[in-house]
Amino acid sequence: YTEDASSAASDVYKRQIQASLFEKTGKPSTINKSITLSEGDINDACRIETDSGVYFVKYNSATRFPAMFEKEARGLAMLQQAAEVNVPSVVATGTSENYAYLVLEYLSPGMQRNDFWVDFGKGLARLHRHSSGFFGLDHDNYIGSLPQLNHKHDEWTTFFITERLERQLKMALDHGLVSRSIISKFEKLYSRLAEIFPVEPSSLVHGDLWSGNYMTGPDGRTAIIDPAVYYGHREMDIGMSRLFGGFSPAFYESYNEEYPLEPGWLKRVEICNLYPLMVHVNLFGGSYVHSVESILAQF
Repeated sequence: YTEDASSAASDVYKRQIQASLFEKTGKPSTINKSITLSEGDINDACRIETDSGVYFVKYNSATRFPAMFEKEARGLAMLQQAAEVNVPSVVATGTSENYAYLVLEYLSPGMQRNDFWVDFGKGLARLHRHSSGFFGLDHDNYIGSLPQLNHKHDEWTTFFITERLERQLKMALDHGLVSRSIISKFEKLYSRLAEIFPVEPSSLVHGDLWSGNYMTGPDGRTAIIDPAVYYGHREMDIGMSRLFGGFSPAFYESYNEEYPLEPGWLKRVEICNLYPLMVHVNLFGGSYVHSVESILAQF
């Protein structure tokens, strides 16, 4: 970590963050120190030390990604209200000049408890029991830096096709990232989805549950971050957790003890991962197309 007292995080909107913290805490919140934590593909982040406490701040262009942090704050609030897996509390969101920011509770990284993965798996399973009468959400949000549309549908496969796969496929076609020959492969899969996926109630899902979006909190338990929440099929989170190497076997075992997955889930999660893979095609280019076509070929 490097001290970053002259960065945009402290210079451009320092006074606005201080005002937001004072409004939320009722205490003077002069920023005494700002430490850069990451300069990611999407957002920059820092840890700020103030008179009222220590906080985590994310910031980005307010015009390039409109309302991104407001949507993230709503997602974190939904997960926190479910009270099944820890999330950092939202302190404030706001804009200053061309920047938008999100201020969160700062969770210092801890040492994993012995039952970390068991606790994580059971917590996610309990989260997935939070349901609604529809698939989707009452507002749109983001997946990474891409808009994620969440129009409500009564059944999963229609939602998955219309709001997830088709939107990413159209984007990739419009930008020349995939050839038009892939359309027929997706259409063949669409015709089979209703028989492939078991009928289940919708689940509140994190929506972007890969290894970079959980951490070990100060109490040694899981904290999940950077959500892209909606009510979807729970296997979407399970699939995403396996996309880049997978979690510990104890995670999946404990999940299945708490809320057993239907037989064949290991195969179905590959279909679920078509969505994040197509997101990667649109974010990072065509190197992920081969993975998409390999999955389509299996079905």
